[in-house]
Amino acid sequence: MSAPLAISFLDLKRLNASHEGPIRAGIARVIDSGWYVLGEEVAAFEREFAAYCEVKHCIGVADGLDALTLILKAYGIGEGDEVIVPSNTFIATWLAVSQTGATPVPVEPNLRTHNIDPTRIEAAITPRTKALMPVHLYGQPADMAPLLREARRHGLKVIEDAAQAHGARYEGKRAGSLGDAAGFSFYPGKNLGALGDGGAITTNDEALAAKLRMLRNYGSSIKYKHEMAGVNSRLDEIQAAVLRAKLPSLDADNDARRRLAAAYLEALQGLPLQLPEVVDGAEPVWHLMVIGTTQRAAVQAALTEAGIGHLVHYPIACHQQQAYANHIWPSLPIAEALQHQVLSLPIAPYMTGDDVNRVADVIRKALA
Repeated sequence: MSAPLAISFLDLKRLNASHEGPIRAGIARVIDSGWYVLGEEVAAFEREFAAYCEVKHCIGVADGLDALTLILKAYGIGEGDEVIVPSNTFIATWLAVSQTGATPVPVEPNLRTHNIDPTRIEAAITPRTKALMPVHLYGQPADMAPLLREARRHGLKVIEDAAQAHGARYEGKRAGSLGDAAGFSFYPGKNLGALGDGGAITTNDEALAAKLRMLRNYGSSIKYKHEMAGVNSRLDEIQAAVLRAKLPSLDADNDARRRLAAAYLEALQGLPLQLPEVVDGAEPVWHLMVIGTTQRAAVQAALTEAGIGHLVHYPIACHQQQAYANHIWPSLPIAEALQHQVLSLPIAPYMTGDDVNRVADVIRKALA
Protein backbone atom coordinates (compact mmCIF):
# COMPACT_ATOMS: atom_id res chain seq x y z
CA MET A 1 0.00 0.00 0.00
CA SER A 2 1.37 3.44 -0.92
CA ALA A 3 2.03 5.98 1.81
CA PRO A 4 -0.59 8.73 2.24
CA LEU A 5 0.11 11.97 0.41
CA ALA A 6 1.75 14.72 2.37
CA ILE A 7 -0.37 17.59 3.67
CA SER A 8 1.57 20.80 3.16
CA PHE A 9 1.04 23.68 5.55
CA LEU A 10 -0.05 25.84 2.63
CA ASP A 11 0.10 25.12 -1.10
CA LEU A 12 -0.19 28.49 -2.82
CA LYS A 13 -0.36 26.95 -6.30
CA ARG A 14 -3.30 24.81 -5.24
CA LEU A 15 -4.87 27.72 -3.36
CA ASN A 16 -4.91 29.86 -6.51
CA ALA A 17 -5.79 27.11 -8.97
CA SER A 18 -9.54 27.68 -8.74
CA HIS A 19 -9.03 31.37 -9.59
CA GLU A 20 -6.64 30.81 -12.50
CA GLY A 21 -8.97 31.93 -15.30
CA PRO A 22 -10.04 35.24 -13.70
CA ILE A 23 -6.48 35.93 -12.54
CA ARG A 24 -5.02 35.48 -16.02
CA ALA A 25 -7.79 37.61 -17.50
CA GLY A 26 -7.13 40.36 -14.98
CA ILE A 27 -3.39 40.38 -15.65
CA ALA A 28 -4.07 40.51 -19.40
CA ARG A 29 -6.35 43.54 -18.85
CA VAL A 30 -3.51 45.37 -17.13
CA ILE A 31 -0.98 44.51 -19.83
CA ASP A 32 -3.38 45.55 -22.58
CA SER A 33 -4.30 48.80 -20.84
CA GLY A 34 -0.80 50.26 -20.97
CA TRP A 35 -1.43 51.86 -17.54
CA TYR A 36 0.52 50.14 -14.76
CA VAL A 37 0.49 52.41 -11.67
CA LEU A 38 -2.65 53.76 -9.92
CA GLY A 39 -4.92 52.92 -12.80
CA GLU A 40 -8.42 51.53 -13.15
CA GLU A 41 -7.68 48.15 -11.54
CA VAL A 42 -6.57 49.77 -8.29
CA ALA A 43 -9.48 52.21 -8.37
CA ALA A 44 -11.96 49.39 -9.03
CA PHE A 45 -10.49 47.18 -6.30
CA GLU A 46 -10.63 50.05 -3.84
CA ARG A 47 -14.33 50.51 -4.57
CA GLU A 48 -15.05 46.78 -4.36
CA PHE A 49 -13.06 46.14 -1.18
CA ALA A 50 -14.57 49.20 0.52
CA ALA A 51 -18.04 47.85 -0.29
CA TYR A 52 -17.04 44.40 0.95
CA CYS A 53 -15.75 45.81 4.25
CA GLU A 54 -18.86 48.03 4.51
CA VAL A 55 -16.89 51.29 4.69
CA LYS A 56 -16.74 54.45 2.58
CA HIS A 57 -13.05 54.38 1.66
CA CYS A 58 -10.30 51.95 0.73
CA ILE A 59 -6.79 53.13 -0.08
CA GLY A 60 -4.49 50.57 -1.74
CA VAL A 61 -0.87 50.60 -0.53
CA ALA A 62 2.25 48.51 -1.00
CA ASP A 63 1.84 46.15 1.97
CA GLY A 64 0.27 45.66 5.37
CA LEU A 65 3.10 47.29 7.32
CA ASP A 66 2.81 50.44 5.23
CA ALA A 67 -0.95 50.42 5.77
CA LEU A 68 -0.55 50.64 9.54
CA THR A 69 2.39 53.05 9.41
CA LEU A 70 0.60 55.48 7.10
CA ILE A 71 -2.53 55.51 9.27
CA LEU A 72 -0.44 56.48 12.28
CA LYS A 73 1.38 59.18 10.29
CA ALA A 74 -1.87 60.54 8.90
CA TYR A 75 -3.16 60.93 12.46
CA GLY A 76 -0.01 62.85 13.36
CA ILE A 77 1.25 60.18 15.76
CA GLY A 78 5.02 60.23 16.19
CA GLU A 79 7.94 61.10 18.45
CA GLY A 80 6.95 61.20 22.11
CA ASP A 81 3.62 59.43 21.58
CA GLU A 82 2.60 55.94 22.71
CA VAL A 83 0.44 53.36 20.94
CA ILE A 84 -0.97 50.35 22.80
CA VAL A 85 -0.30 47.08 20.96
CA PRO A 86 -0.66 43.38 21.79
CA SER A 87 2.36 41.67 23.31
CA ASN A 88 1.46 38.62 21.21
CA THR A 89 1.44 39.45 17.50
CA PHE A 90 3.52 39.50 14.33
CA ILE A 91 6.24 42.13 14.62
CA ALA A 92 4.75 44.33 11.86
CA THR A 93 2.25 45.69 14.41
CA TRP A 94 5.10 46.99 16.56
CA LEU A 95 7.24 48.09 13.61
CA ALA A 96 4.48 50.36 12.31
CA VAL A 97 4.54 52.25 15.59
CA SER A 98 8.34 52.38 15.69
CA GLN A 99 8.56 53.71 12.13
CA THR A 100 6.65 56.83 13.15
CA GLY A 101 8.99 57.48 16.08
CA ALA A 102 6.27 56.60 18.60
CA THR A 103 6.66 53.90 21.27
CA PRO A 104 4.75 50.59 21.25
CA VAL A 105 3.26 49.81 24.66
CA PRO A 106 2.56 46.05 24.90
CA VAL A 107 -0.50 44.63 26.61
CA GLU A 108 -0.85 40.91 27.31
CA PRO A 109 -3.43 38.67 25.59
CA ASN A 110 -6.46 36.79 26.80
CA LEU A 111 -5.42 33.13 26.84
CA ARG A 112 -8.78 32.03 25.37
CA THR A 113 -8.19 33.86 22.10
CA HIS A 114 -4.54 35.03 22.16
CA ASN A 115 -5.90 38.51 21.32
CA ILE A 116 -5.25 41.62 23.42
CA ASP A 117 -7.04 41.51 26.80
CA PRO A 118 -9.42 44.50 27.14
CA THR A 119 -9.28 44.30 30.95
CA ARG A 120 -5.57 45.22 30.86
CA ILE A 121 -5.91 48.32 28.65
CA GLU A 122 -6.66 50.97 31.26
CA ALA A 123 -3.49 50.25 33.23
CA ALA A 124 -1.41 50.83 30.07
CA ILE A 125 -2.86 54.26 29.23
CA THR A 126 -0.72 57.31 30.01
CA PRO A 127 -0.94 61.00 29.04
CA ARG A 128 1.24 60.12 26.02
CA THR A 129 -1.12 57.42 24.70
CA LYS A 130 -2.65 58.37 21.34
CA ALA A 131 -4.10 55.13 19.95
CA LEU A 132 -4.97 51.49 20.49
CA MET A 133 -3.93 49.03 17.80
CA PRO A 134 -5.78 45.74 18.40
CA VAL A 135 -4.89 42.82 16.13
CA HIS A 136 -7.48 40.34 14.85
CA LEU A 137 -4.95 37.57 15.33
CA TYR A 138 -5.27 34.31 13.36
CA GLY A 139 -8.49 35.70 11.81
CA GLN A 140 -10.23 35.90 15.21
CA PRO A 141 -11.68 39.38 15.80
CA ALA A 142 -10.40 41.11 18.90
CA ASP A 143 -13.04 41.80 21.57
CA MET A 144 -13.75 45.25 20.18
CA ALA A 145 -16.71 46.49 22.26
CA PRO A 146 -14.77 46.98 25.53
CA LEU A 147 -11.72 48.22 23.60
CA LEU A 148 -13.80 50.88 21.84
CA ARG A 149 -15.44 51.96 25.12
CA GLU A 150 -12.04 52.40 26.74
CA ALA A 151 -10.67 54.28 23.74
CA ARG A 152 -13.62 56.67 23.52
CA ARG A 153 -13.43 57.34 27.26
CA HIS A 154 -9.82 58.48 26.87
CA GLY A 155 -10.12 60.13 23.45
CA LEU A 156 -7.91 57.58 21.68
CA LYS A 157 -7.93 56.46 18.05
CA VAL A 158 -8.59 52.77 17.37
CA ILE A 159 -6.59 51.32 14.48
CA GLU A 160 -7.38 47.72 13.56
CA ASP A 161 -4.57 45.46 12.43
CA ALA A 162 -6.80 43.36 10.18
CA ALA A 163 -3.95 41.72 8.24
CA GLN A 164 -5.26 38.23 9.06
CA ALA A 165 -8.98 38.92 9.20
CA HIS A 166 -10.36 39.54 5.69
CA GLY A 167 -14.10 38.98 5.96
CA ALA A 168 -14.31 38.40 9.71
CA ARG A 169 -17.20 39.96 11.62
CA TYR A 170 -17.74 41.24 15.14
CA GLU A 171 -21.28 41.96 16.32
CA GLY A 172 -22.34 41.81 12.69
CA LYS A 173 -19.80 44.35 11.41
CA ARG A 174 -16.87 43.53 9.14
CA ALA A 175 -13.30 43.69 10.31
CA GLY A 176 -11.99 46.91 8.82
CA SER A 177 -15.12 48.85 9.82
CA LEU A 178 -14.89 48.49 13.59
CA GLY A 179 -12.40 51.23 14.51
CA ASP A 180 -11.35 54.58 13.10
CA ALA A 181 -9.23 52.94 10.41
CA ALA A 182 -7.80 49.53 9.59
CA GLY A 183 -4.76 48.10 7.85
CA PHE A 184 -4.92 44.97 5.67
CA SER A 185 -2.19 42.83 4.14
CA PHE A 186 -2.62 40.88 0.90
CA TYR A 187 0.52 38.77 1.31
CA PRO A 188 0.02 35.63 -0.84
CA GLY A 189 -0.90 33.34 2.06
CA LYS A 190 -3.67 35.57 3.44
CA ASN A 191 -7.35 34.65 3.12
CA LEU A 192 -7.41 37.26 0.35
CA GLY A 193 -3.90 37.04 -1.04
CA ALA A 194 -2.19 38.61 -4.04
CA LEU A 195 0.65 37.09 -6.07
CA GLY A 196 3.12 39.30 -4.21
CA ASP A 197 2.97 42.02 -1.60
CA GLY A 198 0.01 44.35 -1.31
CA GLY A 199 -2.00 46.16 1.34
CA ALA A 200 -4.94 48.47 1.94
CA ILE A 201 -6.41 50.87 4.45
CA THR A 202 -10.15 51.07 5.15
CA THR A 203 -11.93 53.93 6.91
CA ASN A 204 -15.09 56.01 7.04
CA ASP A 205 -13.08 59.17 7.75
CA GLU A 206 -13.21 61.39 4.64
CA ALA A 207 -10.36 63.69 5.70
CA LEU A 208 -8.14 60.77 6.70
CA ALA A 209 -8.74 59.01 3.38
CA ALA A 210 -7.81 62.13 1.40
CA LYS A 211 -4.60 62.55 3.41
CA LEU A 212 -3.69 58.88 2.98
CA ARG A 213 -4.13 59.03 -0.79
CA MET A 214 -1.55 61.80 -0.83
CA LEU A 215 0.82 60.19 1.68
CA ARG A 216 1.02 56.96 -0.32
CA ASN A 217 1.85 58.90 -3.52
CA TYR A 218 4.80 61.13 -2.61
CA GLY A 219 2.50 63.48 -0.68
CA SER A 220 0.82 64.52 -3.91
CA SER A 221 -2.74 64.75 -5.18
CA ILE A 222 -1.72 66.62 -8.36
CA LYS A 223 1.30 65.45 -10.33
CA TYR A 224 4.48 67.33 -9.42
CA LYS A 225 2.69 69.26 -6.67
CA HIS A 226 3.65 67.86 -3.24
CA GLU A 227 1.57 69.05 -0.33
CA MET A 228 3.26 66.94 2.33
CA ALA A 229 6.30 64.69 2.80
CA GLY A 230 4.86 61.42 1.54
CA VAL A 231 6.23 58.05 0.47
CA ASN A 232 5.93 55.73 -2.50
CA SER A 233 3.54 53.03 -1.29
CA ARG A 234 1.03 52.18 -4.01
CA LEU A 235 -0.86 48.96 -4.59
CA ASP A 236 0.32 47.53 -7.91
CA GLU A 237 -2.14 47.38 -10.82
CA ILE A 238 -1.44 43.70 -11.48
CA GLN A 239 -1.91 42.77 -7.82
CA ALA A 240 -5.14 44.76 -7.75
CA ALA A 241 -6.38 42.76 -10.74
CA VAL A 242 -5.48 39.51 -8.96
CA LEU A 243 -7.31 40.61 -5.81
CA ARG A 244 -10.38 41.59 -7.85
CA ALA A 245 -10.37 38.10 -9.37
CA LYS A 246 -10.33 36.45 -5.95
CA LEU A 247 -12.56 38.78 -3.91
CA PRO A 248 -15.89 37.31 -5.15
CA SER A 249 -14.87 33.90 -3.73
CA LEU A 250 -13.64 35.17 -0.36
CA ASP A 251 -16.81 34.45 1.59
CA ALA A 252 -17.07 30.91 0.21
CA ASP A 253 -13.38 30.29 0.99
CA ASN A 254 -13.90 31.60 4.53
CA ASP A 255 -16.91 29.32 4.97
CA ALA A 256 -14.71 26.39 3.97
CA ARG A 257 -12.18 27.45 6.60
CA ARG A 258 -14.96 27.61 9.21
CA ARG A 259 -16.02 24.05 8.41
CA LEU A 260 -12.43 22.84 8.73
CA ALA A 261 -11.99 24.72 12.01
CA ALA A 262 -15.16 23.14 13.40
CA ALA A 263 -13.88 19.72 12.33
CA TYR A 264 -10.53 20.37 14.06
CA LEU A 265 -12.21 21.50 17.28
CA GLU A 266 -14.40 18.40 17.32
CA ALA A 267 -11.58 15.97 16.46
CA LEU A 268 -9.17 17.43 19.05
CA GLN A 269 -11.71 17.80 21.85
CA GLY A 270 -10.69 16.10 25.10
CA LEU A 271 -6.97 16.06 24.36
CA PRO A 272 -4.48 17.88 26.63
CA LEU A 273 -4.38 20.90 24.32
CA GLN A 274 -5.33 24.54 24.49
CA LEU A 275 -7.90 24.91 21.72
CA PRO A 276 -8.92 28.32 20.33
CA GLU A 277 -12.10 29.84 21.70
CA VAL A 278 -14.35 32.44 20.07
CA VAL A 279 -15.51 35.52 21.98
CA ASP A 280 -19.22 36.37 22.00
CA GLY A 281 -20.30 38.16 18.84
CA ALA A 282 -17.22 37.19 16.83
CA GLU A 283 -17.23 35.37 13.49
CA PRO A 284 -13.62 34.34 12.79
CA VAL A 285 -12.28 33.49 9.35
CA TRP A 286 -9.60 31.10 10.64
CA HIS A 287 -6.59 32.42 8.78
CA LEU A 288 -4.63 30.14 11.10
CA MET A 289 -5.61 27.16 13.24
CA VAL A 290 -3.43 27.59 16.32
CA ILE A 291 -3.42 25.15 19.22
CA GLY A 292 -1.35 25.18 22.39
CA THR A 293 0.57 22.28 23.87
CA THR A 294 3.30 21.83 26.44
CA GLN A 295 4.44 18.82 24.39
CA ARG A 296 5.07 20.79 21.21
CA ALA A 297 8.35 19.13 20.26
CA ALA A 298 6.78 15.66 20.37
CA VAL A 299 3.75 16.75 18.34
CA GLN A 300 5.96 18.51 15.78
CA ALA A 301 8.14 15.42 15.39
CA ALA A 302 5.07 13.22 14.83
CA LEU A 303 3.58 15.61 12.26
CA THR A 304 6.89 15.83 10.40
CA GLU A 305 7.22 12.05 10.28
CA ALA A 306 3.67 11.81 8.90
CA GLY A 307 4.39 14.37 6.17
CA ILE A 308 2.13 17.01 7.66
CA GLY A 309 3.21 20.65 7.47
CA HIS A 310 3.03 22.91 10.51
CA LEU A 311 4.46 26.22 11.69
CA VAL A 312 4.89 28.26 14.86
CA HIS A 313 3.20 31.69 14.95
CA TYR A 314 5.31 33.17 16.52
CA PRO A 315 8.50 31.61 17.92
CA ILE A 316 10.00 34.82 19.39
CA ALA A 317 7.90 37.41 21.18
CA CYS A 318 8.27 40.95 19.82
CA HIS A 319 9.87 42.35 22.97
CA GLN A 320 12.53 39.62 22.83
CA GLN A 321 13.51 40.33 19.23
CA GLN A 322 16.92 41.88 18.60
CA ALA A 323 15.15 44.78 16.91
CA TYR A 324 13.80 45.83 20.34
CA ALA A 325 16.78 44.92 22.50
CA ASN A 326 17.58 48.57 23.22
CA HIS A 327 14.40 49.08 25.26
CA ILE A 328 13.56 47.86 28.76
CA TRP A 329 10.19 46.12 28.53
CA PRO A 330 7.82 45.19 31.35
CA SER A 331 7.36 41.57 32.34
CA LEU A 332 5.24 39.84 29.67
CA PRO A 333 4.91 36.26 30.92
CA ILE A 334 1.88 35.30 28.82
CA ALA A 335 3.52 36.24 25.51
CA GLU A 336 6.70 34.49 26.63
CA ALA A 337 4.81 31.31 27.53
CA LEU A 338 2.81 31.27 24.29
CA GLN A 339 5.92 31.36 22.10
CA HIS A 340 6.90 27.97 23.54
CA GLN A 341 3.45 26.37 23.25
CA VAL A 342 1.65 27.55 20.10
CA LEU A 343 1.50 25.34 17.03
CA SER A 344 -0.25 26.16 13.75
CA LEU A 345 -1.94 23.30 11.90
CA PRO A 346 -2.67 23.31 8.15
CA ILE A 347 -5.94 24.96 7.17
CA ALA A 348 -6.87 26.02 3.65
CA PRO A 349 -10.11 26.05 1.62
CA TYR A 350 -9.01 23.13 -0.57
CA MET A 351 -8.54 20.77 2.42
CA THR A 352 -11.06 18.06 3.32
CA GLY A 353 -12.49 16.60 6.48
CA ASP A 354 -10.32 13.53 5.90
CA ASP A 355 -7.24 15.77 5.95
CA VAL A 356 -8.32 17.18 9.31
CA ASN A 357 -8.95 13.71 10.73
CA ARG A 358 -5.52 12.56 9.61
CA VAL A 359 -3.84 15.51 11.32
CA ALA A 360 -5.89 14.93 14.48
CA ASP A 361 -5.02 11.22 14.54
CA VAL A 362 -1.31 11.99 14.40
CA ILE A 363 -1.63 14.51 17.25
CA ARG A 364 -3.70 12.09 19.33
CA LYS A 365 -1.07 9.35 19.01
CA ALA A 366 1.76 11.77 19.76
CA LEU A 367 0.11 12.90 22.98
CA ALA A 368 -0.68 9.32 24.02
